[in-house]
Amino acid sequence: QVQLVESGGGLVQPGGSLRLSCAASGRTFSSGTMGWFRQAPEKERVAVALIRWSGGGKNTHYADAVKGRFTISRDSVKNTVYLQMNNLKPEDTAVYYCAAANSRLIVSTLWLTENYDYWGQGTQVTVSS
Repeated sequence: QVQLVESGGGLVQPGGSLRLSCAASGRTFSSGTMGWFRQAPEKERVAVALIRWSGGGKNTHYADAVKGRFTISRDSVKNTVYLQMNNLKPEDTAVYYCAAANSRLIVSTLWLTENYDYWGQGTQVTVSS
């Protein structure tokens, strides 16, 4: 059984930084897609940063709202995905979820929550002074 466990959320002031971690257990994703989604109160869950591996083409993808501020990376040995978040803004406040797909998704399907097979429990990120 696959488990995704997020950590690293918390309260930070505007302009600050946080690093989220998502540790996967239960299987090794030799080829796949993982990503970070977020959900603010009374809003839909949306993708913010996605990473693919074992295939051609661009491997990291970012929502316009976080480009240049967030960086997604993966440690294949630790089976862990990270989200480095810099220059945080109040509008980044949300519950952040880690997700994983069993396969390397094509670009047109990357951003859809229904294409991900596993989800973490979520970690709260609050950006406030």
